[in-house]
Amino acid sequence: MNEVTAFETVQKALKPIRYEHTVRVTEEATRLVGIYGGNLEKIRLAAILHDYAKHRPIIEMRRKVQTCDKLPNAMLDYGDEILHSFVGAVFIEEELFITDETILSCIRSHTTGKVSMSLEEKIVFLADYIEPGRTFRQAEEVRKISDENLDLACLTALGNTIQYLSNKQLPIYPDTFAAYNDFVLR
Repeated sequence: MNEVTAFETVQKALKPIRYEHTVRVTEEATRLVGIYGGNLEKIRLAAILHDYAKHRPIIEMRRKVQTCDKLPNAMLDYGDEILHSFVGAVFIEEELFITDETILSCIRSHTTGKVSMSLEEKIVFLADYIEPGRTFRQAEEVRKISDENLDLACLTALGNTIQYLSNKQLPIYPDTFAAYNDFVLR
């Protein structure tokens, strides 16, 4: 799938404000590739498609988790907000016929992070967190760090996410803790 088709596809699947976010994430990911390298083509395609399932009905995403062998049912215990990333990767494979594991893995981990993130996964994860439309204070802090140290920026974003969810007494997906610890231990 080329970028023009990908943008057209997500524009149909997303609300305008989410589509604008997608454009900004793609631009931010491109900027980060300019600093850190990585496979620009795969990173941009993953950034364009990362929220493909964001506006799918929750019941449809929950049903997909229950019926897809690739998705653990335990995922349903951690809130509906993370479903679009994991389920989105499955929908992208099934509906858009994209099977490139680098792209799919970037999409799966863009919300929660994971252990041993590749350069491409880090860039898509971080671009989603720091795109210019994110106006919360922590995004600005991570944005500054991202210019100097990709791993520290990812670690800080993960720490902020853990703190935010903990303060709200919301469950935290195990991959987020594992990713945080992985960055700390490196």
